[in-house]
Amino acid sequence: MIHAPNLPLPSIADACTPFDRQLTTPLTKQRITTLQINLGKKCNLACTHCHVEASPRRTEELTPEICEQLIELIDRFPQIATVDLTGGAPEMNYGFRPLVAAARSRGKAVIVRSNLTIFEIDGYGDLPDYFAANQVRVVASLPCYLADNVDKMRGSGVFDGSIRSLQRLNAIGYGSDPALILDLVYNPPLPIAPEKFALPPDQASLEAAYQDYLAREFGVRFNHLLTIANLPIGRTKQFLQRHGLDQAYTQFLADHFNPATVEGLMCRTQLSIDYLGQVFDCDFNQMENLPARDRAGQTLTVARLLELGTLDAIGCVGTANFCYGCTAGAGSSCSGAFGLMGGLTSVKLYGIQRAAILAICFRIIWECWG
Repeated sequence: MIHAPNLPLPSIADACTPFDRQLTTPLTKQRITTLQINLGKKCNLACTHCHVEASPRRTEELTPEICEQLIELIDRFPQIATVDLTGGAPEMNYGFRPLVAAARSRGKAVIVRSNLTIFEIDGYGDLPDYFAANQVRVVASLPCYLADNVDKMRGSGVFDGSIRSLQRLNAIGYGSDPALILDLVYNPPLPIAPEKFALPPDQASLEAAYQDYLAREFGVRFNHLLTIANLPIGRTKQFLQRHGLDQAYTQFLADHFNPATVEGLMCRTQLSIDYLGQVFDCDFNQMENLPARDRAGQTLTVARLLELGTLDAIGCVGTANFCYGCTAGAGSSCSGAFGLMGGLTSVKLYGIQRAAILAICFRIIWECWG
């Protein structure tokens, strides 16, 4: 994990450099190719790091009217290559299957961001077969490969349920059939002290560790591991605030700002839509209520995009200091790290090696820390 042991910690009165002042040019939108839809906040879990603050108690979800508008948007704009469905547990929220059907019938790639344990809830047991029948790419959260650490973040028994669900996906071809992609997502543990501040470790090395351990212990296989930094929003922000670490953590991210990551930021080529049909540049902006704006400064909705007849109405991406989370170190996005490590100062590995170091950590097995 990347850390900076010698950096002075900011005082509570200090404020890091505003993110937009780090940019040498405005963060402009490029041609939109991804439509990410947050279907709502309903979820069977209430994870401690969830930026959406989803839970079983939340009821907010897509409406039939907005769902129909989104299907029309998918139908009218061939430039949309990927429809990315998230939540909450997207599978629990209204419109999930109609949107999958609409996207696949038009040849779009579909991603579902699944917590895996939803497969074990009554009424959702057919999801693995449904995903396979529609060649849905599954991106599944597994923030560690050790049960205790996963259960601390996501709830008792979640790790075992996740493993059972991964085994079900494997049994129908996910992780082996080239048409059935299964990716896992890693987040660092939430820090309880400044010396525990960390960026995700090298993605390729951690992927090798996950693959080795999960295959050996559970017979689980997957395609890719995506590493994502914890952004100081949602429940992560609340956790940091309770420990008096919110400003120091944001400063830590700012101190690891890597300008080489800016070109590849996901917010430049995607639109993020909430359950009300409002348009944002990314899911993080959506959760912080930072709406996307057209070149005249007006906020946008799906209905307005249909009226305008374009997806490319936004001039510049809205930014805030939590954007340092996507631009620190090797970069971070819903597609994982960018692999750009220039400018980093040091690397610290937490945990126990389970295998010999070969080819610069290729065979290291990382233990997650709590």
